[in-house]
Amino acid sequence: MQVLSANQVPVYTLDPDGATGNTRFRMYNYEGTFPNRSELLVPHRKNHYLLIFIRRGTGRQWIDMTPYDLKSNTIYFSDPSQIIVKEVFKQLWSTGMGFTREFLSLQENTSLSKLPIIQNSQNVHELPLTDADARFVDDMMQKIRIEYERNDEWQQRMLSAYLSVLLTYLSRLYTERFEIDDAQVDKQLLKQFQSKIEESFLQLHEVGDYASILNISAGHLSDVVKIQSGKPAIKHIHDRLVLEARRLLLHTDNTLKEIAFSLGFSDASYFNRFFKRETGETPAGYRANIRKMYH
Repeated sequence: MQVLSANQVPVYTLDPDGATGNTRFRMYNYEGTFPNRSELLVPHRKNHYLLIFIRRGTGRQWIDMTPYDLKSNTIYFSDPSQIIVKEVFKQLWSTGMGFTREFLSLQENTSLSKLPIIQNSQNVHELPLTDADARFVDDMMQKIRIEYERNDEWQQRMLSAYLSVLLTYLSRLYTERFEIDDAQVDKQLLKQFQSKIEESFLQLHEVGDYASILNISAGHLSDVVKIQSGKPAIKHIHDRLVLEARRLLLHTDNTLKEIAFSLGFSDASYFNRFFKRETGETPAGYRANIRKMYH
């Protein structure tokens, strides 16, 4: 596994396995075995989406400072922006897959990147399944696994077709569980705004910047976002900056000045005032307190 450095948080790449050579998509299967123990207790990002179906097993992992105790008949998923810490893993019976943004951007996969399970507007990473849902997911996973191992000229199309069915099915469960109505234009605008923040929050800190990208007025964007989410549009931008700042303060030893510059602040003192205004404590105070909790 190739490891890249990003602000001192390792980034694990999706390396091809020896059987298929596919650099954009990979399957994982555990039958009473243990995951890679070298990742335990190591804060890291992955450069790809990860979706795991736990059929049976226990363990504990953190995704962006939220703990998840692994449960049977449950889907766990994350995207390339999140920091993951695997705390405890015991024997697992599971099937999973990793796929890159490039895989989703291929012509036949373009619509997949817009599915709720991929956009994850509710910022959750756990989707419990009924017995019937688990059987469907398990069947689809096995079909994908068989096709993944064929490695012929039709593999890419078949993987895309099967993955489209699986992610669409999981998106329906996601919207049912979290009561998301994708048909409403205003909800779609909120999701687009959140998606653009995820892409550009390091460079763009003003609502007007995002309104220009979305080809609407800043006033209309602010009104819709406030009605749909219950908080001002600027707060979404600030919350994303604070989340990234907290990640870097906890998981790296970067100086406050380095963190400020990496987040797009030209002045470290302004970053300090911004963080204290948003959280009630200074960056240095937060780093000291959160590390006491973890240790």
